[in-house]
Amino acid sequence: MIKQFKTLADLNITFSDNQVALNHFKTIRWRNGEFCPYCGHDKVYTLKANRYQCAQCRNTFSILVGTIFENTKLPLKVWFGAIWLLTNHPKGIASTTLARDLGITQKSAWFVLHRLRHAARTQSFNAPLSGTVEVDETYVGGRSQNRHKHERRKRKGKAGVVNKTPVIGAVERGGDVVARVAKFGVGEAEHFIKQVVSPSADLIVTDAHPAYAAMQGLPQHEMINHHIGEYVGGAAHTNTIESVWALLKRQIIGTHHWVSPKHLDQYVSEMTWRMNRRGLSPQDRINELFAAVEGRLTYKTLIGEAVIK
Repeated sequence: MIKQFKTLADLNITFSDNQVALNHFKTIRWRNGEFCPYCGHDKVYTLKANRYQCAQCRNTFSILVGTIFENTKLPLKVWFGAIWLLTNHPKGIASTTLARDLGITQKSAWFVLHRLRHAARTQSFNAPLSGTVEVDETYVGGRSQNRHKHERRKRKGKAGVVNKTPVIGAVERGGDVVARVAKFGVGEAEHFIKQVVSPSADLIVTDAHPAYAAMQGLPQHEMINHHIGEYVGGAAHTNTIESVWALLKRQIIGTHHWVSPKHLDQYVSEMTWRMNRRGLSPQDRINELFAAVEGRLTYKTLIGEAVIK
């Protein structure tokens, strides 16, 4: 049976022993039956010291192999504490704060959080958005007034999006959010909408950016022109998606202070994962992330990721 806990104190008491944490994770990972992480065979022998052997390929393994926990030097109960803090703080948690709370180094905390964001990324979007869907873009980067004077002079007269990273997103009113770092233009905006929004959606609302104005074949598309002071037209507005961007920027500015373009997509995925589970109880949120940890992320892969996919 999967354990339930309503507070971080409950979690710490439940998993004061690392073996209990391992048993809990085994219950979640093998909730649909045992399997080998190497070949997928469903016949597994139990050995000593938390080791298992596949009846087909004969490989031996621990329950952590093939997950974000593989080869970790940290006790699993420390990971569980990190999962609780990441999933239950509305604006996330900084690696410096996590390091202090869990008694680990800042470098370890940073890697732990990125592994957890890697797990959240794979579960952030499941079905096309429908009903009324708002689509918008935002640009993430430092403010001009925070730059050195010579940098402000170089930027004088240029658009405010220079040297910022574009993020495009869509939200179904009363439903889920999808957002990602992406190159932004006519083709990219239309491709994103057709990828994440159901063709049978009742209404697609955007602003009057040329990238949206040039889209073809979307009869339910309505635009709001902010440049002429238009913000609401009947059911058409982009207030919901703009509130998503406000939360993202509060998360970055208030919690992390700065995020590199290389890793921005992971922070966006973390935010959307939490938002899409805002109606769940704390224990259900943490158990959902426990169930999404398949797939190892190495430090070498993490620091070598591309900026925009």
